[in-house]
Amino acid sequence: MSAEQAASVRETTPVGEAGSAGEGVSASGADGPEGAPEQQDAARLLVRTLEAEGVEYVFGIPGEENIHFVHALNESSIRYVLVRHEQGAAFMAEIYGRLTGRAGVASATLGPGAINLQLGVADATTNSTPVVAISAQVGLDRIYKESHQIVDLVSLFRPITKWSELAPTAEALPEMVRKAFKTAQTERPGAVYLAIPEDVESAKVAADLKPLKVNVVRPQEPSASQIARAADVIALARQPIILAGHGAARAGAGEALVHFSELLGLPVATTFNGKGVFPDDHRHALGAVGFMRHDYVNFGFDEADVLIAVGYELQEFDPVKINPAADKKIIHIHQFPAEVDDHYPVEVGIQGDLSRSLHALAEAVHRRFDVNGTGREIRRLMSEELAEGAVEDGFPLSPRRIVADVRAAMGRDDIVLADTGAVKMWMARMYPTYEPNTLLVSNGLSSMGFAVPGAIAAKLARPDRRVLAATGDGAFLMNSQELETAVRENIPITVLIWDDSAYGLIEWKMDLDMGTSSHVKFGNPDFVKYAESFGARGYRVGSAGELLPTLRKALADDAVSVITVPVDYSHNLRLTDKLGELTDPF
Repeated sequence: MSAEQAASVRETTPVGEAGSAGEGVSASGADGPEGAPEQQDAARLLVRTLEAEGVEYVFGIPGEENIHFVHALNESSIRYVLVRHEQGAAFMAEIYGRLTGRAGVASATLGPGAINLQLGVADATTNSTPVVAISAQVGLDRIYKESHQIVDLVSLFRPITKWSELAPTAEALPEMVRKAFKTAQTERPGAVYLAIPEDVESAKVAADLKPLKVNVVRPQEPSASQIARAADVIALARQPIILAGHGAARAGAGEALVHFSELLGLPVATTFNGKGVFPDDHRHALGAVGFMRHDYVNFGFDEADVLIAVGYELQEFDPVKINPAADKKIIHIHQFPAEVDDHYPVEVGIQGDLSRSLHALAEAVHRRFDVNGTGREIRRLMSEELAEGAVEDGFPLSPRRIVADVRAAMGRDDIVLADTGAVKMWMARMYPTYEPNTLLVSNGLSSMGFAVPGAIAAKLARPDRRVLAATGDGAFLMNSQELETAVRENIPITVLIWDDSAYGLIEWKMDLDMGTSSHVKFGNPDFVKYAESFGARGYRVGSAGELLPTLRKALADDAVSVITVPVDYSHNLRLTDKLGELTDPF
């Protein structure tokens, strides 16, 4: 069959129906003896189950053991995005899942391919993000004995997923795929893993076997008695404070959160992962908590006696930083119960839909508070830092100048991914965010190297937004090969490399704790030539005044662009020394 004929089949074959475009595609009884039951390929059935779940993209690398699956994807509505490392595929699936709420799908072959998925899979689970990871496995005819490339993958994935299992027969695929997506997407969301043995993937099954109907789990209504108990705690409070976490962003509770804050007159802080669910330019906003030192926002928690946690999850940051004496009364509002922690003693737990819970609680509380002067001072201090950074003209650039220029270049709903490292500390602390999921960090596992592959998925999930990957040079080179994926797949993203030729965050921490650092310095390639070798555009910032116009040019281009900007991390210790000396910043 010619390429033109194959393309014609792809365009005319209805989604979910059997095609006959070649090997690995569902077929009727023509392949069997006359009168035999009609059959379809198991690989095509697997693809049909993914289509039924609404899957748009599968990120992965094929192997000998899953070629039927990859081939079947060619005859489907799903776009297969060939990546350059399976770790990149998992990070892409994670960011797609985070932005859409639907499980991203990562695919790999058996053995080393599947193992390479694990970092992104663990990152997704610890960041409460739905991902379905699918890999090949050796055939059932040899899985019980020592043989080539055999590893107990189900056991390897079990500690880092919500569910990990092997498909024992092709007939089990519809049920197992439905369970995988339901498990991944149900609160608390996370990753799941499904192993498909080689002989299961290439088997034939009955033609009438089809995907299961997708049923959506609906959040429950909050308990009226718990709402009443929480209202009593708030009514007797001296100074309540709200902490909004990643779960609030996932639940789309931003509008309800703003209404609740305004009606009761309460200040709102967010976690790093929750940034944007409460806009930073709102008069009640305190900014993000989670920095390594007692930051301005922490003083708001110091004054509070009641903490209203909305969608907060303990893996986002240690609650000892905001409740060191474990003496605050905590109202926990989420779709699942709180984890147990000595510094997070829950007085009242409200389990249910977050928006409905906030509206019900607002109606039940008849007391109104005045947002005190502390909140205004916290916002003023952070705004002054950003304004001062915007006019710093030193070279290499100060971190504050880079943050200010990135904010000036990006729109309110454009997306920035801040990779793990010193760049994350500066961006999460200072970058004003106005919409949920417009500044993405990893604050569960805090994996390095997610920003470049994640930016590719972010652009696919939100093609109308501009996407910037802000990354340190160390993190960039961990998955920089995915630049080729972006160029080949024509996915325009901009990568901003904070270049200090070191693992800057580790150097910062060593200097803080030991007064010196070691084994953190390294050499870098010429990033401009490196980018151009992939077919991307490369830019080198040579002065403070060059960064903002370079950012604007790169973001305006419909291309893959890499900008390298030297950063002066001597500002790291200046910041932590300043914050460490604060007893009253006002």
